[in-house]
Amino acid sequence: MVALYVQTENHDDDHKSDEIMMGLDINLSSMACLPFSSVSTLKNDSSSWRISSLDETIKHKKQKPTPNADESLESTASLSCGSSSNPNSSPRLRFRDHIWAYTQRYLAVEAIDDAATALMKSKECEELERSGGGDGMKLVQQLISCAEAVACRDKTHALALLSELRANALVFGTPFQRVASCFVQGLSDRLELVQTFGTVGVIDPESTKKMAVHQRDKDEALHLFYELCPQIQFGHFIANASILEAFEGESFVHVIDLGMSLCLPHGYQWRNLMQSLANRKGQVTLQRLRITGVGNRGESLKASGEDLELYAKWLNLNFEFSVVEFSNLEKTKAEYFNLHDGEVLVINSILQLHCVVKERRGVLNSVLKRLHGLSPKLMVVVEQDSSHNGPFFPGRFMEALHYYSAIFDSLDAMLPKYDTRRAKMEQFFFAEEIKNIVSREGPERVERHERMEQWRRRMSRAGFQPAPLKMVRKAKQWVEKVDGFKGYTVMEDKGCLVLGWKSKPIIAASCWKCS
Repeated sequence: MVALYVQTENHDDDHKSDEIMMGLDINLSSMACLPFSSVSTLKNDSSSWRISSLDETIKHKKQKPTPNADESLESTASLSCGSSSNPNSSPRLRFRDHIWAYTQRYLAVEAIDDAATALMKSKECEELERSGGGDGMKLVQQLISCAEAVACRDKTHALALLSELRANALVFGTPFQRVASCFVQGLSDRLELVQTFGTVGVIDPESTKKMAVHQRDKDEALHLFYELCPQIQFGHFIANASILEAFEGESFVHVIDLGMSLCLPHGYQWRNLMQSLANRKGQVTLQRLRITGVGNRGESLKASGEDLELYAKWLNLNFEFSVVEFSNLEKTKAEYFNLHDGEVLVINSILQLHCVVKERRGVLNSVLKRLHGLSPKLMVVVEQDSSHNGPFFPGRFMEALHYYSAIFDSLDAMLPKYDTRRAKMEQFFFAEEIKNIVSREGPERVERHERMEQWRRRMSRAGFQPAPLKMVRKAKQWVEKVDGFKGYTVMEDKGCLVLGWKSKPIIAASCWKCS
C-alpha cells in the first residue's frame, strides 16, 4: 500500500519580506544598466571577439568608487540634514541609500566584467567563430544590446532588437542560433512583464492555464533529456554507487528522495538501486528497503511508487514506499518522514536544492539544518555547476549565455540538425530554465544555480562534512562507454565529481555526512 501525506502551507508570514526583496532586486536590475552599457558594443573583428570598452570597464573597476561633484554636494547636504536633532530623519536614510546604491553599481561592473571575460575565453566562442562567422558575432552583439535595453527599460530600442533577433535566432539553426532563440523568449517575457505590471516576477493571471497546457510537453522533454543526455544519468550513477556503499552490511535502510528524481516516471533511479541490492552476495541479508518520495505532484509520485512495488515483488525484496507532498522544501519537518529506530537513512537530492535558494538570508540554511537533524548517514547533492543567482540581471544573463551555449553545443554533437527530439528538449526543457533565469525575479525565480564552492560553504554552515567521492575512474569509464556522450569529461574537484562538456563544468555531484 502506498502512503500519501499532504501538507497545506501558509505563506502569509513571508509575503511582506518577499515583496521587499523583489522590489530591491528590480531596483538593482535598473541600476545596473550603466555598467552593462560598457559591454554592449563588440568589435567587428571576429577573430578576437573583444568587448570594445572592456578596458575602460576594468580601469573603472580598479578605481575606488568616488561620487562626482553633484553627488558629493548632495551627500554633504544630506549628511548635514542627518546631523539634526532627529538622528533617524529621512534625509539621513536617503544619504545612506545613495552610498549603498553607488556601491552596488561598482559591484555590478565587476559582475559583468567577470562574466564577459569568461564568455570571451570560452570554447563556445571558438565554435561560434567557426560555425557562424560574422553573422554569429552580430547575433551575440544584438543579444547583449537587447539585454542592456531591457535592463534599462528602453522599450523602443528593445522591441526593435527583439524583432531583428527573432529573424536570426532560428530553432533549427546553428547551436548559438538555437540558444539565442531561448534567450530571446526570456528577454521578451521580461520586457512584457515590466510593461504590464511595472515589475518582473509578478504572476501572470494566465500563467496557470499556460502551465497546464504545456505540462505534457515538458514531461516528454524531461524524459528525452534523461534518455539522451548524461546529466541526470550521471547524477543517478554517482548517487546509487554512494548509497550502495553506505548501505553495505545494513539490514534496514531508508532513502528520502527530495524531488523524487524530478518526477521521472517508473522510478528509474531506484530500479537500478533495487536490482543492485537484490544481487548483493556475501553480505548481511537486506530485510527492508524504504523509499520516501518528496515532491509537489502526488499522483505522479504515487504511480511511480506502485511501479516500484511491483518491481520489488519481482525481485523478492521487502519494500515500502510513501509520499510526502508539498509545494517546496521550506516546511520540511522530521515527523513527515516516519523515521524508524535502527534503520540507516540516506537523503538524495538531484537538481532540487537550488530551488530553495532565496534572496532572504537563511531559507536554505534552515532547510539544510532540518535535514541535518534527521541524522542521515549520507546526503547526496547533485546540482548545476554554474552561477545563475547573481544580484544583477546583466551578470546573470552573461553567465547563463555562457553556460547554455555549452549545453546546446553538446546537443549539436549528439543529434542531427533537424531532429525533433532535440528541438523538444531545447524548447520545453532548457528554454524553460533560461526564461526563468532571464525574465523572473523575487520568489518567481527558482532556477538559482550556484557553483560548487558556494554549495560547500552552505553545507558546512548547516553542519555537514564532506564525504569525498573516490570513484573518478569508474565515472570516467561510465561516460566513455556510451558513444553518444563523446565530448563529455569527468573531473575531480576537492572530493566532488564534475561532469563537463569539453572541460566546461555542467553538473556537480557531492556527498555529505553529519558532523
